[in-house]
Amino acid sequence: MKNLLNKPLRIFTLYSFIVLLCSIPVYFIIIDFIWVREVGEHNRIKSEATKQNFRSIKFKDGEMEKSIALWNRIQPETKLREVDALRPDSTYNEYRKNTYIPSKGLDRYEGRVTYFELNGKFYSVTIETNLEESYETILAITAVTALFFIILLIGFIRLNKKISTQLWRSFYESLQKIKSFDLSSLKKPEFDKTDVIEFEEMNSSVSRLMDGSINVYRQQREFTENASHELQTPLAVIQSKLDLLLQSQSLSAQQSAIIDETHKALTRVSRINKNLLLLAKIENQQYADQESINISLQLEEQIAQLSDFLATKNLKLQEQIAPDITMKGNKVLVEIMLTNILMNAVRHTVKNGEINIRLEQDRLTISNSGEASLNSEKLFKRFSSADANSPGTGLGLAIVREICSRYQWNVSYNFENGVHVFVLSF
Repeated sequence: MKNLLNKPLRIFTLYSFIVLLCSIPVYFIIIDFIWVREVGEHNRIKSEATKQNFRSIKFKDGEMEKSIALWNRIQPETKLREVDALRPDSTYNEYRKNTYIPSKGLDRYEGRVTYFELNGKFYSVTIETNLEESYETILAITAVTALFFIILLIGFIRLNKKISTQLWRSFYESLQKIKSFDLSSLKKPEFDKTDVIEFEEMNSSVSRLMDGSINVYRQQREFTENASHELQTPLAVIQSKLDLLLQSQSLSAQQSAIIDETHKALTRVSRINKNLLLLAKIENQQYADQESINISLQLEEQIAQLSDFLATKNLKLQEQIAPDITMKGNKVLVEIMLTNILMNAVRHTVKNGEINIRLEQDRLTISNSGEASLNSEKLFKRFSSADANSPGTGLGLAIVREICSRYQWNVSYNFENGVHVFVLSF
């Protein structure tokens, strides 16, 4: 994943680099064109000046030939010679070795040939200019342009980062507050005012969404807590009435079986009610007291209470408990957590199976033999039984997860080689 600020910056940088690469040949072509045109104009002016200078001088017999020979010697870049007829002016561009510095290799020359008449004779003037310097000029201009372009690009990147960081600061502050928002605390974070319309609208929308979520969560929690409280008394009354009814001597076997099934269902409803009330109390921070708890002793006590359940299914128990492992927490909640996760292991272990319990300094591992993997997506959700054949209420592991979340512990599950493995990481 990439940072949002870096995505457009990378695109702009790539685009600028492409523009820089494309500009180099364009610079070369344009500057070369201007240079050749200026050199051509220079040659034309120089040839016209040469013709006028020769026409303004009155040569005596034989002086013209001597002057032409002298001119060609002291002006090697020009050639003045006699021709048989006048022709239109022409230009040429060619590469040839430098006469004076052969090691340089080929040089580029721009030449112009013009014709004129003097004292009844026809002459041609050839003016040449070495264009090799144009390449050096083009390279120098290109290098300087590229240098300033790179400086401009680096400055743009740094300025963009600085401005973007300042511009997006309020967004990241709001994002951090959203990340730290805990619905169970029922406290909505306060967003700072910003002069950016989009961020202000985002903060306003998120604030309204949080208000709605908090209200719904509060109502659901209050309903669960109130319903659990209100159900306690009628459930207890019904259960006591069923107990009295079972003691009646006039009941038939069929009626007794019906009452027994009703009693079992009522007992399950009562457990569900107690678990819901427990969850409501945990969420309401009613177990705020903390103390140093010896997890090793607590675990051994809970294991001792499992003897009847282990005997019923003929289960073999193996335990490796490190001594004096202590944690900070509420003793009641830790007991409930250990009871629920151990009972879950007993419930999902096949008959004649085996349960292994291992307590280390930073984790508790409970593994038990099973036939098939549990539904890990539903395992820790409320009223979502991970096993269709499970007699549980569907709240035991949800309570375990809630308690673990309270103390920033982690609970995980996997199924390997016919073994269920639960790991509590402290």
